[in-house]
Amino acid sequence: MQFSDRKLYEDVNLKFTPGNCYGIIGANGAGKSTFLKILEGKLSPTTGTVTMDPHERMSSLRQDHFAFDDQTVMNTVLQGYQRLYEVMTAKDALYAKADFSEADGVEAGKLEAEFAEMDGWNAEADAAQLLQSLGITADQQTAMMGDLPEGEKVKVLLAQALFGKPDVLLLDEPTNGLDPQTISWLEDFLADYENTVLVVSHDRHFLNAVCTMMCDVDFGKIELFVGNYDFWLQSSQLALQLRSQQNAKKEEQIKQLQEFIARFSANASKSKQATSRKKQLDKITLDDIKPSSRKYPFIKFTPERELGNDLVRVANVSKTIDGVPVLDNVSFILRPGEKTAIISRSDVTASILMQILAGTMQPDTGSVTWGVTTSRASMPRDLNPEFADERLDILEWLRQFASKEESDNTFLRGFLGQMLFRGDDVLKQTPVMSGGEKVRAYLAKMMLSKANVLLFDDPTNHLDLESITALNDALIDFTGGLIFTSHDHQFIQTIADHIIEVGPKGIVDRAGTSYDEFMAHEVAQQQVQNIY
Repeated sequence: MQFSDRKLYEDVNLKFTPGNCYGIIGANGAGKSTFLKILEGKLSPTTGTVTMDPHERMSSLRQDHFAFDDQTVMNTVLQGYQRLYEVMTAKDALYAKADFSEADGVEAGKLEAEFAEMDGWNAEADAAQLLQSLGITADQQTAMMGDLPEGEKVKVLLAQALFGKPDVLLLDEPTNGLDPQTISWLEDFLADYENTVLVVSHDRHFLNAVCTMMCDVDFGKIELFVGNYDFWLQSSQLALQLRSQQNAKKEEQIKQLQEFIARFSANASKSKQATSRKKQLDKITLDDIKPSSRKYPFIKFTPERELGNDLVRVANVSKTIDGVPVLDNVSFILRPGEKTAIISRSDVTASILMQILAGTMQPDTGSVTWGVTTSRASMPRDLNPEFADERLDILEWLRQFASKEESDNTFLRGFLGQMLFRGDDVLKQTPVMSGGEKVRAYLAKMMLSKANVLLFDDPTNHLDLESITALNDALIDFTGGLIFTSHDHQFIQTIADHIIEVGPKGIVDRAGTSYDEFMAHEVAQQQVQNIY
């Protein structure tokens, strides 16, 4: 694929087979979403072809959340199987004719036969069951898409992509906007899916749960590697290590590889995939694993002073937005050293609470009291207003937040270089920065603050997997207080030791609890409710 200014990849030769889920990974801008568009036929490759059995059907996750606002939820899902929907509407139109002729009868008979062959009589029942699994109620299924909240639209469009068991399923960032329970359901669905799935995602837990192979966009190539994301990541790191040991004996390198493969083979996460994946892993040779060209930003938060005895006390906080109660009498206490994840089925609820904690929004009632020794730095969910000044380039933008000793060009260029802004990158005007660049620049600002309390509202949004990993590791090592929201399962699980869930009926506050433990408790409670 060649664009006017650069070549994304060349000489790509791949075959995707049923029973596998392929994770498409690569740095931001490498061409992951472009690759899916080429497979779907929305873009034509500069050279080469994409072929699929003519009897097979491809389906993809729509990115335009407003495309079906004039359709009912049920009709939106049924349109995921386009030919089925066309036959259904065509025969309904024939039967509705006032002057139904003999020719119409013959045509209707053909349509009925094709409709039955596609299992059309069960279509609405299957679509309803799929929607129910995703949390869309029976009442919502007859509603107009335009009347649904954004989060529910995402679920309907996912149901549309999954409907009718397509032979090839293309999913670009399918977990975006989904609550943890729905993501868990999707993981189980894809792990048992018998056809071919290709997925682009920045959610490492999701990639590990569903993928049998990784499709790596790197070095201007696209190559397949056996295993899930963690296996690819650690095997590429092992490849770098082995490459640096050029003088080591081949036998010793092979032994390291065999031990590495054995460890992963014994840890397959989904039983249906485990046997076939283990067979594939056992066939890997030393030449099959390759180092990655990925660059990781250097992120390290160093507090200028230690926290005292108090972190923050939230007392009876309530907030109404546009006449709708968002927070209702919320109270909790966080202590120094705790790393707290704020979770909610509503992004608005979690974000409003984070803004109140950060002091950028005032509650209608109640109070937030910070400890006297705290110094705070916060990252909002929407960074665009922070970079709206057209007069500033990245270097000048960061200079605003540097101390006198840190404000010279040499220091700031070096500091930005650690965050992957190379050479003239630092002279880019702030309004034209990409989403990932804005997050990395803002992280640089937060590092300069030397704050002992960090607040993040969904910080992994817009970041590539390498930057997410670097931020994840930095926050694990951070010695101050931390409060954050996130949709990234692995991010929450590996960082948080305190979970606060905010819902319409108040909060669930679980200190000393990991995210996996919290989710397991939620599932157990739901099962008990279902029994009774």
